[in-house]
Amino acid sequence: MKTTSYYPVLMTGDVAGTAAFYIEHFGFQPLFTSDWYVHLRSVENSRVNLGIVQGDHETIPEEGRGRASGLLINFEVRDPDAVYERTIAAGLPILRPLRDEPFGQRHFITRDPNGVLIDVIKPIPPSEEFLAQYAEGAAGA
Repeated sequence: MKTTSYYPVLMTGDVAGTAAFYIEHFGFQPLFTSDWYVHLRSVENSRVNLGIVQGDHETIPEEGRGRASGLLINFEVRDPDAVYERTIAAGLPILRPLRDEPFGQRHFITRDPNGVLIDVIKPIPPSEEFLAQYAEGAAGA
């Protein structure tokens, strides 16, 4: 299988509200908008896409209908400190304050209106302990 694209699609009960959240706080723009589905693309990187679908829409198989849960989305950014400050200023919840992790990330975690966790990260050099766990050339900044 040759994959030509990959992006998550969040199931929600509030498509418009969820789309507005990602547009306002994470720099997305809509490429397609309907009452049951919105396709978003980052204004900074056309390869970063996100779909939002009405969780009980007929296109979703009945056994899969619902809303996003148990999900963590990572946004890798150049300046997590600046995003952290904007997130705080916007009044979004901070579930994990900004910090450096020995496994090689500077990050913080917030959440969207559906409870989906959002981990805003920047790779940094890992500690010696974790460096050995990376594939050659894959560690840190």
